Amino acid sequence: MKLYDIPKGSKSRIISDAITPPESPKLNQEDILIFDHLDGMYSYCINLKGEIVHLAGWTEVEIVK
Repeated sequence: MKLYDIPKGSKSRIISDAITPPESPKLNQEDILIFDHLDGMYSYCINLKGEIVHLAGWTEVEIVK
């Protein structure tokens, strides 16, 4: 499922190549993020370390419990 299809506050795992804006921290497959919202073509998410990260909205993810 695409990141833009999951509900706000969902915890998700990246299952495809992670596309991020230039100069942002790189993300990898299997990273787990908490989705907040989209801001243009990128998302506003928080990783498990509590850092804000931006992932392309069309990235394939799966919701984890």
